Amino acid sequence: MTDDTFPAAGSRRVLDPQEDTAAFKALTHPLRIRLLGLLRQDGAATASELAAATGESSASASYHLRVLAKYGFIAEAEHRDGRERRWKAVHEVTTWSNAAMSGSDDDGRAFLAAVHRAQADHFARSLAGHQRRLDAGLVPPEWLEPSGVMDLMVRLTPESLTELFDVVERTIGDLAARDGDDPRAEQVALFLAGLPVGTGLPAGEPPAREGRKP
Repeated sequence: MTDDTFPAAGSRRVLDPQEDTAAFKALTHPLRIRLLGLLRQDGAATASELAAATGESSASASYHLRVLAKYGFIAEAEHRDGRERRWKAVHEVTTWSNAAMSGSDDDGRAFLAAVHRAQADHFARSLAGHQRRLDAGLVPPEWLEPSGVMDLMVRLTPESLTELFDVVERTIGDLAARDGDDPRAEQVALFLAGLPVGTGLPAGEPPAREGRKP
């Protein structure tokens, strides 16, 4: 791992719904969201490598990478050879105000919907991959207990949910900094959702009431 392969630790880009409308629109495409996620997760890569990882053509991956670069989400990385351009993510995290996005316009709401779908797809792929590793006996014994999924239903105020996200984000940053040079550390996919259930929703499956960690 080199500084030119991964974005700087803790680096983030904050998007403004009024000033960064073109950048928001660039991220509404599901393939661009996935390409950016792969560069953040696995480090610098070429269009051909990313095409193989996503099942897309090299030409399609190359086009969408250029769009991401145009709006400052990725940049050229150090070339290992002169044959093909390599790309890296510029920031570890992209953030925005959910309230500002939801109240902006149809494009803002479309962006949030696209990101949520991409995050749900990422979770599904990560869970399926973890299950395949479990089935194949590839998960080391020391990871069996701490890995898993938890779902809970709790009563919180908006302020408490905001505090929960802040505490989790700070704790993740502290632990990642502590474990950064530990040879036992691995990439871990973390997902956190806080969704008020509310009332008056269309009929559907009732929410689970139990909290469990398989």
